[in-house]
Amino acid sequence: MSTDTLEIRPRYCECDPMGVVHHSVYPVWFEMGRTELLRSTGISYRELEESGVLLAVVRLEVRYKRPARYDEELQLETRIASVGRVKIEHEYRLTRGDELLATATTTLACLDREGAARPLPDRLLDRSPGS
Repeated sequence: MSTDTLEIRPRYCECDPMGVVHHSVYPVWFEMGRTELLRSTGISYRELEESGVLLAVVRLEVRYKRPARYDEELQLETRIASVGRVKIEHEYRLTRGDELLATATTTLACLDREGAARPLPDRLLDRSPGS
């Protein structure tokens, strides 16, 4: 599976005094989306880390279109855009119903425990788009 949708309801602590979600919360939600997308394939981040595989965000780009607000029902779609030898690129769409609130992309590099780049494990490549 290369796409997953996560339901999100912004908490009070994620918002400013006007009830608008703070921009710094979105990357946390994107991580939640990546984690659930991976889990939907039968692999957990915990399992990867225990085997010495670390995935580090090396690039993050967010485009904010409309504000998300406290206690709204939001949907975060996370998709694997591409997989390389040592990197995975994800795309995100945050919506409120049919209204697009934000889009984003991330690039994750596969690292070993010493921080050196390493090839993605076969079990991740087997679950990438086009596999």
